[in-house]
Amino acid sequence: MREAIGLIEAPGLTVALVAADAMDKAASIRVLQVELNDLGGVCFKFSGSVSDVEAALDAGGAVAVRMGVGAVASRLARPAEGAVGRGILSEMEFSPLIEQPVVFEPTGESAGARDRNRKATMEKKQPPAIGLIETQGFTAVLEAIDTACKAASVNVVGKEKLGGGYITIIIEGDIAAVEAAVAAGREKVGDLGKLIAAHVISRPSAAVMSLLPGA
Repeated sequence: MREAIGLIEAPGLTVALVAADAMDKAASIRVLQVELNDLGGVCFKFSGSVSDVEAALDAGGAVAVRMGVGAVASRLARPAEGAVGRGILSEMEFSPLIEQPVVFEPTGESAGARDRNRKATMEKKQPPAIGLIETQGFTAVLEAIDTACKAASVNVVGKEKLGGGYITIIIEGDIAAVEAAVAAGREKVGDLGKLIAAHVISRPSAAVMSLLPGA
């Protein structure tokens, strides 16, 4: 593999997806994989030219800082062929503990195979906005889902478990509706659980859309 590989690991799915959106909009990169660790962390793996990978990591790191969390980032300028196969890139894995996969690749593709035509197609299908509410604890996120859907006209895209009690609800709709829904859901969490993050991504990138459940 001649292209550089970028790695950015952040606590929680929300931060990882917001960072992925910023990185995909900042540079020409290809999503390889997203892999969950056992502590609620998410590692986003992508490839591109050295300059694009550096620009993307700068954008992703800036997002993590703005969201008040730390992210670990690294650039592999010339990754060794022997390290990529089953080392840097992981085989598909299903966790019986959280009852879902812990390794995700862009929907319907092998790692690194997304081309410009697919990106154009994804952009045409993208919703005006997606919203993410991430909590530690099921009761909190289930209350947030109900409250969000009652507050505005939004659709639930999916619910992702990360381990460590972290759960993320993903909704989509018009920007104003998603903003209202996320705000209402965030407030509802209250003392029911721990709010990890709540965020709205307007005009989500193709990279983010390809990694969402059901995309």
